[in-house]
Amino acid sequence: MEDIKESYRCDDFVVNDTKLGLVQKVREHLQNLENSAFTADRHRKRKLLENSSLNTKLLKVNGSTTGICATGLRNLGNTCFMNAILQSLSNIEQFCCYFKELPAVELRNGKTAGRRTYHTRSQGDNNVSLVEEFRKTLCALWQGSQTAFSPESLFYVVWKIMPNFRGYQQQDAHEFMRYLLDHLHLELQGGFNGVSRSAILQENSALSGSNKCCINGASTVVTAIFGGILQNEVNCLICGTESRKFDPFLDLSLDIPSQFRNKRSKNQENGPVCSLRDCLRSFTDLEELDETELYMCHKCKKKQKSTKKFWIQKLPKVLCLHLKRFHWTAYLRNKVDTYVEFPLRGLDMKCYLLEPENSGPESCLYDLAAVVVHHGSGVGSGHYTAYATHEGRWFHFNDSTVTLTDEDTVVKAKAYILFYVERQAKAGSDKL
Repeated sequence: MEDIKESYRCDDFVVNDTKLGLVQKVREHLQNLENSAFTADRHRKRKLLENSSLNTKLLKVNGSTTGICATGLRNLGNTCFMNAILQSLSNIEQFCCYFKELPAVELRNGKTAGRRTYHTRSQGDNNVSLVEEFRKTLCALWQGSQTAFSPESLFYVVWKIMPNFRGYQQQDAHEFMRYLLDHLHLELQGGFNGVSRSAILQENSALSGSNKCCINGASTVVTAIFGGILQNEVNCLICGTESRKFDPFLDLSLDIPSQFRNKRSKNQENGPVCSLRDCLRSFTDLEELDETELYMCHKCKKKQKSTKKFWIQKLPKVLCLHLKRFHWTAYLRNKVDTYVEFPLRGLDMKCYLLEPENSGPESCLYDLAAVVVHHGSGVGSGHYTAYATHEGRWFHFNDSTVTLTDEDTVVKAKAYILFYVERQAKAGSDKL
């Protein structure tokens, strides 16, 4: 018979098992029953939550009830920076449709023939594809079949190929966006499923016909849509020698002019409101380089004082504007919390072009597609959300929660990243 003793450490009873382990078997059986009950209860609660969430997605628009087909992204542990970027990119129609129309991952031979292979944590370091996981995530976001999608497979690939983003600490959304686009571009340049992505791109005449911007090799959908070209013009102030250099870009990082940096809200009465035009003008205005940025003049054969000016030589189909809200001080990276006024429609970029006379009246106009917002005081803390327009309606994406919003709410946001889409047809005359 088993021996029962009292434990003085936990003030509980300890049962010594029999030689046949009968007590342990009883314990395991009871544990299995408890786990089954817990799993069933959790499944029931999840179903109730999903049904409740689906019911809340039925809103009245123009007097009729309509369903929101948008899907949120679950936060996997400070991954709001990734969620905000993914939701923004998913609402850039031309870019999103390209990935959703790609063929799925190749089929394996042998025992798994006829079944798609999906990358899991047990499949090794080499068996991952950022393009495939990105495609699957985009496909899940606007199906309306679930209220929230978990991007854990994509996040796992990010960990594999982008070491900077391993772990669960807060990251910079702009930095993540650049890494994501760069790695998508590199993978698309190679073969995938035996098909060259560049070959697929060439079949799409709408993209390849006007694309002349290549970053790190052959063109892809990334450079075809986000790629533009800057002309960097430097003049020596001693001999007047002019140097010109053309630089491809996927986004423009704009300083918030110093005179506006103490103005936190749109309604403050001290002075004018900072606008996106002020930031663009600051970026393209003639600037005298300071002593730490002396220009090596080939004619003078030494470093000299000089001026620098940027012109936009080629505008992209999607203009991504990053407002530089984080600045390093001696020990900290502080946030510039200034409100910057931006237009929802008709952002006119013609005055920033190198040769504006060669552009048509509508080719320089852009309409807003998405906005990424950082809430909080520092880059390593706070929270990211996104606003984006889909089929004429604005949505607010806050991780797994998606809500319908309006234009008045969007324009009050303190933008961190703005995505503007080139206007294809005449849709009004309002301009910035």
